[in-house]
Amino acid sequence: MNAAPLKLYNSLTRSIEPFAPIDPAGPVRVYTCGPTVYNYQHIGNMRAFLFADTLGRVLRWKGYGLKHIINITDVGHLTSDADAGDDKMEKAAAAQAKSIWEIAAHYTQVFKADVARLNIPPPAKWTVATDYVPQMIAFAQRIAAQHCYELDSGLYFDVSSVPDYGRLARQATDAGESRIDPVGGKRNPQDFAIWRKTPAGESRQMEWDSPWGRGAPGWHLECSVMSNAQLGHPFDIHTGGIDHREIHHPNEIAQNQAFCGCTDTEPGFTGARMWMHNNFLVDRAGKMSKSAGEFLTLQTLVDRGIHPLSYRLMCLSAHYRSELEFTWEGAIAAQTRLKRLVQTIEKLRAAPEKPSRTTADAYRSRFDEALSDDLNTPRALPVLDELLADKALSPADRLAAAEAFDAALGLELATLTRADLRVRPATATIDAADIEARLAERREARAAKDFARSDALRDELAAAGVEVMDGDPLSWDWKL
Repeated sequence: MNAAPLKLYNSLTRSIEPFAPIDPAGPVRVYTCGPTVYNYQHIGNMRAFLFADTLGRVLRWKGYGLKHIINITDVGHLTSDADAGDDKMEKAAAAQAKSIWEIAAHYTQVFKADVARLNIPPPAKWTVATDYVPQMIAFAQRIAAQHCYELDSGLYFDVSSVPDYGRLARQATDAGESRIDPVGGKRNPQDFAIWRKTPAGESRQMEWDSPWGRGAPGWHLECSVMSNAQLGHPFDIHTGGIDHREIHHPNEIAQNQAFCGCTDTEPGFTGARMWMHNNFLVDRAGKMSKSAGEFLTLQTLVDRGIHPLSYRLMCLSAHYRSELEFTWEGAIAAQTRLKRLVQTIEKLRAAPEKPSRTTADAYRSRFDEALSDDLNTPRALPVLDELLADKALSPADRLAAAEAFDAALGLELATLTRADLRVRPATATIDAADIEARLAERREARAAKDFARSDALRDELAAAGVEVMDGDPLSWDWKL
């Protein structure tokens, strides 16, 4: 295990705390709130999964085993995160004239493909909400008598039945959780639906029989049930975007307290030992959101010639608890930085072997200290740069240390090539075969000392968005 003690920021206490697993002999158990699969995930959504992957990589870097669960929400999430409006899945299915199952299957497949493109390994299990509806009903039955009440619209959780409701958000006021759907008859503005009844005369594509009538589970109930089913309560760490800190996660905590009967004997019980949240990805107009109708997906970046791992590096360049502003200039800069890393490593692989005059231990220690300081990747990345530039270390030692560091960073430095990073923009009017043919013609012109033709070919390629790189083994690249 790497030496520096791991310290993580706990959103529940608003402080950095030493991390110790609940079960020293077992894996660290982590649950991440996954996507609602009614639309494509924008790159702001993907930042949450990059953060959770970085956490998992750092835990493994520190020598821990890991059991990571990510859920897929295919029912119950309403069009407002504040527990109001129509079901997102039902609404998307109606808008696209498809079955809700088709909608869920398509967007789940695209999401998992984006996860893979960002070099995020799959979790120990993807938990799909609709697979757990019987457990959700059983969970609700267990807490209903003491913590819930029934209205015409469904079964609601009484937040006054648990201690410290809203402690995670510290917003247990009309300005905070009271943004939850204002349903007539609720005892408290912050009370939320455990089960939503299908209105009389209506039907949903996804609905089930329950003791409270035919309907569907509430969004908040799903994560409490799935985390308990896969990880038990309490588990080590619950992650999600900072927007979940205000409503969704406080409601999970309330349900967990009620289900485990820990409200009196363990008033500090929340279901997870630590709650961790990443901050927003923002553009100049504000937080990135699907509600505006237009948003950036990973494919949008690829279509502009940006490799997915360049976006990963862009996220690693900012601390997960800091807002990160997205600009195209920033994305291009991240791609340039990644190309330089890959180019350096390719040169080290080709360099003749020689003995080291020192060891990489000091770099490893500094890298470990940065990661152990609440996943401080912006401080860890320069250590990698310095390591690669240190000529007192042999090429083999630099490569070995860089590969070890990359286990925590996930940039695929051991296998990524500069050619891999040469992503053809969707607007390009020329393909690689045409470029290679023109470069071959240009070499012939240069050999014949026909420099006018050589320059003309270079200018033609430049006009097509191609940068000719004489003397470089790669020979050409796209201009971004």
